[in-house]
Amino acid sequence: MSTFWSIWISVIVLGTVFGCWWLLLATRKSQTTDTETDKTVGHSFDGIEEYDNPLPKWWFYLFVATCIFSLGYLALYPGLGNFQGLLGWSSTGQWETEMQEADERYGELYAKFGDTPVPELAENDDAMKMGQRLFANNCATCHGSAGRGSLGFPNLTDDDWLYGGDPDSILTTLHEGRNGNMPAMGTMPNMTNAQVDQVVNFVLSFSGREKDAEAAKKGEEVYAQACVACHGPDGKGNQALGAPNLTDNSWLYGSTYDWIRETVVNGRQNQMPAQGDRLSDDQIQILAAYVYSLSN
Repeated sequence: MSTFWSIWISVIVLGTVFGCWWLLLATRKSQTTDTETDKTVGHSFDGIEEYDNPLPKWWFYLFVATCIFSLGYLALYPGLGNFQGLLGWSSTGQWETEMQEADERYGELYAKFGDTPVPELAENDDAMKMGQRLFANNCATCHGSAGRGSLGFPNLTDDDWLYGGDPDSILTTLHEGRNGNMPAMGTMPNMTNAQVDQVVNFVLSFSGREKDAEAAKKGEEVYAQACVACHGPDGKGNQALGAPNLTDNSWLYGSTYDWIRETVVNGRQNQMPAQGDRLSDDQIQILAAYVYSLSN
């Protein structure tokens, strides 16, 4: 954070605290008497009037205490721009400490499975219970609690894998992540609207669902120029590139004419974040076994 913004934030925070303190002191009535009065503040809300009496002492002192507490908090913890507080606390530091404590506490539990092959681990009930919890904490947000995926997120329970469903491929995916990139118009950026319609119909023809047979026939040439480099001449994809199979019923973004046209026109960019910097090797081994078990 720049010095200007640091000072700006500090002025606003401290100004708010001292402003509240001043307002409290400037508007209070004498606290030396408990005498009440029948005088009102002069406002009426739905026929209800407010008496012009001082705050109860305990209430007034409670407000003062909150102002004092806030100043003490700002002295000890971050809250004034770049000032880190006298305790030097940070959310990142606390997270790292908690992670270190968790590794020390649970590391041995994961370590006993770390050298076990993935297929063997997938048949171990204890390992799968741990894997299910790892999946719920790190993968379920995108792939769903049951691993069935959703629009734009792969289903992990079937036999259709963008990068391969064997143990080594799953481990690589978890350790390094994946970056999918379907360029707009494929490798033919000057594709016309008519050619888009033709290639979409050709892709649909792989499963006998083309809307226009004549357009599909012409689309074969467009497909050869724009799509074959990744998806192959038979449309069965390429796991080395993460290019999906276009001939089955598994579609990441929908298989209708409109969905496929949108994919061709705008392209698709997907990212599977790497888990290697968040989970230990032993944890990834267990998680890979759990993912493997979903489709085996």
